[in-house]
Amino acid sequence: MVRSGTLIAAALAAALAVGCGAADDPPPKPEPPVQLRVSSPSDTALVLGGTVQVSGSVSPSTARVRVQGRSAQVSGGRFRSEVSLEPGPNVIDVAATAGNRSAALTAFRVTREQRVTVPDLVGAGVDDAERRVARRGLSLERERGGGFLDPLVPKGLGVCEQEPAAGSKVRRGTSVRVLVARAC
Repeated sequence: MVRSGTLIAAALAAALAVGCGAADDPPPKPEPPVQLRVSSPSDTALVLGGTVQVSGSVSPSTARVRVQGRSAQVSGGRFRSEVSLEPGPNVIDVAATAGNRSAALTAFRVTREQRVTVPDLVGAGVDDAERRVARRGLSLERERGGGFLDPLVPKGLGVCEQEPAAGSKVRRGTSVRVLVARAC
């Protein structure tokens, strides 16, 4: 019995000695969080194309980067990824992770603008011109033309001139200015 009591006491002493030494050691320092910076495109960028190239830097250089949930190409702490855009506003998210470090996340907005073609309005009636521009998301700004005898001409108002010219590519919401008269 003495022998087993001695073994138990020795085991307890060893456990206490190990426990006491661990309390003197400082806890391991946490790794710094991942650093992420998007350099292109800028937040609220306006683009015409259907895709945009997202690029930036990450630290540590071994970090993994995901753009819109897809792996980005990372080399030497620089990353890049091509992102498809829907027409109108898009939110692009970027995440970077590395080992036991805190992840870095960011998001930014990019608007894909689709230009529309200005229809040819010269010779069209005013109501028809209104319908043509409205279908394309444009508005019509009318200016009355014609001479002092114009009110005596027995036909309706028609478009004599327009600006911007037919075939021009413009933003949705642009006003098309027209000069209208009964006789051009």
